[in-house]
Amino acid sequence: MFLCVQPRPRLRCTIPLVSTGPQLVRPSEPVDRNWLPLIIAAIVVLVVLGGLLLFVGHGKSGTTAVTPISAQPDPYAANLPITNLAMSESTSLSGSKVTYLDGHIVNQGNRTVTAISIQVLFRDYTHEVAWNETQPLQLIRTREPYVDTEPVSAAPLKPGDQRDFRLIFDGVPDSWDGAYPDLRIVHVEFR
Repeated sequence: MFLCVQPRPRLRCTIPLVSTGPQLVRPSEPVDRNWLPLIIAAIVVLVVLGGLLLFVGHGKSGTTAVTPISAQPDPYAANLPITNLAMSESTSLSGSKVTYLDGHIVNQGNRTVTAISIQVLFRDYTHEVAWNETQPLQLIRTREPYVDTEPVSAAPLKPGDQRDFRLIFDGVPDSWDGAYPDLRIVHVEFR
């Protein structure tokens, strides 16, 4: 409520003081927090991120790694000549390009081979390495109704055996010059 007094031509207003009295403010009591939903949500997020990393890091071609360009070939690699290279490409439904490298390998040595890791170097137009990937060699098991592959450990290469193989690449960069990549057998395992 305003009280206005008008003794002269100027208007003066005053506001009466209003007192509500002292108020008691109580400190809030500690609230017990239920941490279980937060812990479950954190675990779900970690599992999803871990699954995503596994999916992105390990495409159809199995485990991939980067081997230094200066890595030396495995000593047994001279007994495993690679011939009849052929490349092809396809596009997935999501629009990503997949590159296939097919070839033929022969075990000319005297040991049974159970695993082969092969380094593949894709080069750009300046002949610099545009992409470096090392992956296990996958042998072709069947060609009909589609090409199906298996690791060398599923069908070891005995001395004198020869087989077709396929390497699959999901992310060859656009800077690749389109030429056949350099192949180097960097690791061989035996039975």
